[in-house]
Amino acid sequence: QAYLEESGGGSVQTGGSLRLSCVASINAASSACLGWFRQVPGKEREGVAVISVRSGSSRYSDSVKGRFTISRDNTRTSLYLQMERLKPEDTAIYYCAARSTYPCWVGQAFPGYNFSGRGTQVTVSS
Repeated sequence: QAYLEESGGGSVQTGGSLRLSCVASINAASSACLGWFRQVPGKEREGVAVISVRSGSSRYSDSVKGRFTISRDNTRTSLYLQMERLKPEDTAIYYCAARSTYPCWVGQAFPGYNFSGRGTQVTVSS
């Protein structure tokens, strides 16, 4: 079972930046894929960005493409999400997740990820 713990959330104004971090347990570090998802209360969880641990290739949702950057460190135990030019619609609880097998994405969908952390709140005010 992967264990993932998110941090780095906060409150910023429109146009601001935040960097989220996620620490992964050893099992999560051996996963094929890592990713960031977000959820607004009352709505379904949305995939934001995912990355292949092996190749470093990444995929983004259309809503964040060009503004967010996902990365992982060489030890594969930390995952990051650099968020730039934040908008009020980016307000959500952000979760990191792991997937044990490839592929990391299917088209624009990010299926089969497992979650274990409590998430970190990001609030963007206008």
